[in-house]
Amino acid sequence: MTEARDIIKRPVITEHSADQMADKKYTFEVSVKANKTQIKDAVEEIFGVKVEKVNTLNLKGKFKRMGRYGGFRPNRKKAVVQLSQDSKDLDFFEG
Repeated sequence: MTEARDIIKRPVITEHSADQMADKKYTFEVSVKANKTQIKDAVEEIFGVKVEKVNTLNLKGKFKRMGRYGGFRPNRKKAVVQLSQDSKDLDFFEG
């Protein structure tokens, strides 16, 4: 079993994800190899909340050039986590 902090990399803060926080939906960048059950367990362990649903998105790396050399950015995975109604809100902007 992998560590919970290895599964959840960082929160994704955009305008769209900030609007979804009112509905108790939070977006995280997660490990590419993690499945929905592992993501759910990791969020519950780290934040101490009850997760209702997890949606995941696989994002392909973009093609980027540096001079005449080209390559791809790494692939990423995002997870949108729906918390239960009686769970507390997550605060990413503390302090």
